Amino acid sequence: MRMPLSAAIGLFFTALYFGAAIFAGWIAPYGMAEIVGDSWEPWSMAHPLGTDTIGRDLLSRMIWGGQTTIFVAAAATILSFSLGSILGFLAAVKGGWIDQFLSRTVDLMMSIPSLIAALVVLSVMPVTMPVLIVVMGLLDATRVFRLSRAVAVDITVMDYVEAARLRGEKQVWIIFREILPNALSPLVAEMGLRFIFAVLFISTLSFLGLGVQPPLADWGGIVKENKEGIVYGIPAALIPAFAIATLAISVNLVADWVLNRTTSLKGGRG
Repeated sequence: MRMPLSAAIGLFFTALYFGAAIFAGWIAPYGMAEIVGDSWEPWSMAHPLGTDTIGRDLLSRMIWGGQTTIFVAAAATILSFSLGSILGFLAAVKGGWIDQFLSRTVDLMMSIPSLIAALVVLSVMPVTMPVLIVVMGLLDATRVFRLSRAVAVDITVMDYVEAARLRGEKQVWIIFREILPNALSPLVAEMGLRFIFAVLFISTLSFLGLGVQPPLADWGGIVKENKEGIVYGIPAALIPAFAIATLAISVNLVADWVLNRTTSLKGGRG
């Protein structure tokens, strides 16, 4: 199956952002908090994106901020999928009171808006990177639980799962060798969406002042730092906003292509 143009564009920008985040220490012209000029200098050869509100190189801030944003979002996504998918599969396989307890607990957590829950927790806890990752991962795990449980419920009634049970296979084997491989298609697509949500979530928290704390940089924080410049026609706040939007769209395009490719391959084998 040939990769469509939209997926190729999405893959290019996704690889570009991830590559810049991984190699930030080598490609960033200046340090994360290094002041190199005056406030809001225009674009130039020395500062391709200009400077920010206190004279830091905006290109360097974008690279370092991308590293922080992508790292926090990726870590939270891994945590949410590890926890949510395992608990969702467990609820589907076990059934009974375990399924009811986990499902009702998730329903209770989902009844509270995620942003409000995060703001309440972060207002009484130290805002550190591990705390942000855990809070975001736990809140997002509820969505993954609902999807993984729904998918696993359909798979558990299949003949090959019943055959594994009749062979005396343990539930851990059934979850990881029978259910998980057949649930990967929707989970991979959902992982892309959850990563996008995590990027938007951490950027929102930073913009509100309860996300990544100075002197660390992230894209939401850069928008907050430079938002006053919009009044004077200075685009410093729009650059990280554009990066957030393009990363979200790019990951979504790649996730859609992976889902369509996996579905078509399964259909071809069938």
